[in-house]
Amino acid sequence: MLLLLYTLTFASVLMLVALGGCFSEHSGVINIGLEGIMVAGALGGAFALSSVSPEFPTLLAVLYVAIASILFGTVYSLMLAVAAVNYNADQTLVGTAMNLLATALACIIVRTVNMSADPDNVTTTIKFIQQKELMSISILGFELSWFVLIAALLLVLSYVLLYKTRFGLRLMACGEHPQAADSVGINVYKMRYAGVLISGGLGGLGGIAYITSGVSQWKFENGVAGFGFLSLAVLIFGQWKPTKIALAALLFGFFRALSNVYSGYGFLQELHLPGTFYNMLPYIISLVVLVFTSKKSHAPKAEGIPYDKGMR
Repeated sequence: MLLLLYTLTFASVLMLVALGGCFSEHSGVINIGLEGIMVAGALGGAFALSSVSPEFPTLLAVLYVAIASILFGTVYSLMLAVAAVNYNADQTLVGTAMNLLATALACIIVRTVNMSADPDNVTTTIKFIQQKELMSISILGFELSWFVLIAALLLVLSYVLLYKTRFGLRLMACGEHPQAADSVGINVYKMRYAGVLISGGLGGLGGIAYITSGVSQWKFENGVAGFGFLSLAVLIFGQWKPTKIALAALLFGFFRALSNVYSGYGFLQELHLPGTFYNMLPYIISLVVLVFTSKKSHAPKAEGIPYDKGMR
């Protein structure tokens, strides 16, 4: 049962971030910066969580933390939106820069805040020991993160938004053939901004979901341990479709969870594999999966191509 709980927890993180990438890339903007957006969202959510009282109503605390992480992730994603949409910058380079900047910036901010409260505290750690319980809900006697339920809800909303609304159909049109979309009156620039900002909000939410999964403090010098890049693998394996992304997230979440609970299974201990192998396993699996599936991937046709209004 512990394996199932960890699988759902990690799968919810991967699904939230991959869904964010789905919106951005369906609009035509490649979002390599999901790792950095996760860090930004984790930073905002961690500050919000550490500031609430342990006696605070649970639902209000979850809402407050979620909004803070979404806001930080959205604001940080503006960097990609402005660079890619307004200045036609190389989206891959911008995303890479965002990943490098986020962890360094988070460390500086956290260390500055910690030192302002205690000059001897030069760590990059935010503690939310007492508040940690607010992020969990008991279902049938098992402690489950609220973000698992939020991720499930957002999965349904994402599917409906993309395939059942005018907004979603317009968004996907901008990622497939922006010139055709523009010819029928769709503002491609606004839709791409919307896609990137939604991506930032979901990625930020995934960041706080990750750092609150089983721990009561977080060292921001660790970033988010490559989960942003793992989410990109989930996005590609899921073929940019919400339902397939959910299934891919469960697969990758299972292998990530295995690294936490393998010691509880006798047949795995008998293999005498080092613990580092299980920690590496989800990333090894992602490489293997991408090798066999990348050629069959059907990414949005205009993904990564700056929109030129004069082209037809």
